[in-house]
Amino acid sequence: MVRFARTAMYIAVPANLILLVLTASGVSLPRPLALAARIAIVTVLLLEVIAAGRLILTARRNGADWRTAFLSVKGLLPERARRILSFDTKGLISLGLLLARRRDGVPPGAVAVPYSGGQLSLQLAFLFAMAAETVGAELLLRGLGAPDGLRVLILVVDVYSLLIVVAIVAACVTRPHVLSDEELRIRYGAFFDLRIPRARITSVRPARNFNENGKIKVVDERLAVAVASQTNIIVELNEPIVAVRPLGEQATVRTIRFYADDPAPVIDSFTEVRV
Repeated sequence: MVRFARTAMYIAVPANLILLVLTASGVSLPRPLALAARIAIVTVLLLEVIAAGRLILTARRNGADWRTAFLSVKGLLPERARRILSFDTKGLISLGLLLARRRDGVPPGAVAVPYSGGQLSLQLAFLFAMAAETVGAELLLRGLGAPDGLRVLILVVDVYSLLIVVAIVAACVTRPHVLSDEELRIRYGAFFDLRIPRARITSVRPARNFNENGKIKVVDERLAVAVASQTNIIVELNEPIVAVRPLGEQATVRTIRFYADDPAPVIDSFTEVRV
């Protein structure tokens, strides 16, 4: 049932988006097609409700409390889709943290190690370009006499895209790396979070690299968490640990390269321990 509900959702969502664009563009759909679309929407919604109910009841039969049972509904979405939705949610939460001048996951006594400074200028330039594109698209559509519904739809998508970029910036600012007595926590916004117990770390040394390929990449048990294509700290482990990449893939890593605006607190902390 869950698999069938997922398949129906994969078909229904793109189809409804197409119908929404056509309607907003002023295209008059044949009445049989419009009626069939409404019936399909209601059918898919009922299917999702039934599948969600079965998941909840199954969880309750297995001894879960009501909260855990309701959370089992997320099983209707594949893990990758759930993770993408969580990125948006965490990003919007980060906007609130930024406005409140607070940071996530930095307990008392721990040291926050920022990394957002290495990419902030690039992110702001990209944000400005997107804002200019939004204004330009709106003026162009007005000049072409596009239907109001289509203009509003495109404007909503553009504004939401701007909001997501701002949320990514906020997540990188409010979710820094964290150094504590128990662990070194390496993060990249809402996309990546790796906790490394201090007992697993054999060495930490500075090593600047300006030619990293990708944001979060694993090759031969070597993990790179780059900012603006650069890293400046290397961490060696005495035994491998499992890192979970943004979309859920797991990888075993023994060496980690990452970037910090100021690597000195991390380097000095482990140097003092060895001394």
